[in-house]
Amino acid sequence: RSLVVVHFWAPWAPQCAQMNEVMAALAKEHAQVAFVKLEAEAVPEVSEKYGISSVPTFLFFKNAQKVDRLDGAHAPELTKKVQRHASGSSASAASNDSAKEDLGVRLKKLINAAPCMLFMKGSPKEPRCGEGFSKQMVEILNKHGISFSSFDIFSDEEVRQGLKTYSNWPTYPQLYVAGELIGGVDIVKELEASGELDTICPKAQKLEDRLKMLINKAPVMLFMKGSKQVAKCGFSKQIIEIINNTGVDYETFDILEDEEVRQGLKTYSNWPTYPQLYVKGELVGGLDIVKELKESGELLPILKGEN
Repeated sequence: RSLVVVHFWAPWAPQCAQMNEVMAALAKEHAQVAFVKLEAEAVPEVSEKYGISSVPTFLFFKNAQKVDRLDGAHAPELTKKVQRHASGSSASAASNDSAKEDLGVRLKKLINAAPCMLFMKGSPKEPRCGEGFSKQMVEILNKHGISFSSFDIFSDEEVRQGLKTYSNWPTYPQLYVAGELIGGVDIVKELEASGELDTICPKAQKLEDRLKMLINKAPVMLFMKGSKQVAKCGFSKQIIEIINNTGVDYETFDILEDEEVRQGLKTYSNWPTYPQLYVKGELVGGLDIVKELKESGELLPILKGEN
């Protein structure tokens, strides 16, 4: 089949159920399109591979290549994308313009995804460029303790070509700070030689210091998947309901938004799963422990810091 639409969904999210109905209607209309549902939490390695951090998310594949994605429950947008990709090359010039505009918006988002963004060939752990420029760039940034996120341009041909035009810079790697292009490896070497690199780029805060700061950000801190408003896993949803019922004020941190914190906190707290609840900088535990404390009546005094 030419087009495959994959819906990453979760049984606990009502917006997914709505979008499943939309998909069923679209399937009747477009018999040549394959619609597939995947429970995001049941296939963590697939979700990780495609950067699925919320539900619903839709991925579009043609000839086993990912050609598009849609985050969120947007029925009109899903309908439009299915129509556009199903009709193939007969897409009108108008939709071409909107595709260009979509790419511009996406590039801007990527460039601003972190204070310091590096577009490179491969990843910092495994640079993949024959001439070694990406590797040199990573080495310089690491040597100076600069905190940066990266994007592998091999993973997305659209970004790879589009960014050259967008930034008017024909080669990779490309380094951006606060959404502004700094340049390639030669310019970064010049900045290093003149001592300016340290003033331009944000320094990496040591992970341990950062975790301590986050844990102590509020008297009651919950590290979870999603936020108070939209929990993105069943366990996080349950723990929030329990804490909300106590009426105690608390803050949350979405571990899906920050891979460094997500992995680092497991080691730091010696607790392998999420959600994790902290009171006054001390780990209380996960959902099971919170349930036990609720049953025994100890939860409220602990949250209030009396215990």
